[in-house]
Amino acid sequence: MHFDLVDRVVEASAEGAVTLKAVSLAEEYLQDHFPSYPVLPGVLMLEAMVQAGRVVGKQRGVREPLVLGEVRALKYNRFVPPGSVIRAVVTLGKTGEEGMLDFRGRVELVDPLQPDMVETAASGRFTLRPIRLGSCSAEVGTAGPMA
Repeated sequence: MHFDLVDRVVEASAEGAVTLKAVSLAEEYLQDHFPSYPVLPGVLMLEAMVQAGRVVGKQRGVREPLVLGEVRALKYNRFVPPGSVIRAVVTLGKTGEEGMLDFRGRVELVDPLQPDMVETAASGRFTLRPIRLGSCSAEVGTAGPMA
């Protein structure tokens, strides 16, 4: 299942990105999280940062799909209710072997009427890595004729 957590890319470079997402009560994942008090699931705040990180990957010319490799020091500070606008801000730290991209990121709760009033909803560090399709040996999964 794919959740699109980027409505708009505000800034994009090879070093960082800023994206926006309006969280609507119509979002399928809010129907049961939680039924009497709907909030954006924390893992989707992380996914918003990951999707912003993929924007950076595209800016850097990465062709392979980027997948989440590692998450470190992830902190959730605040619930994000429907009707909120979130801003994912990611900054590329270092690049590693085999195309690894290490990011610092945060998800901010933004009040469109007061853009200077920002609260951090989640923050942390994460690594994206290119998925290498077809890198497995041709012999994997072939057991030969059955006896």
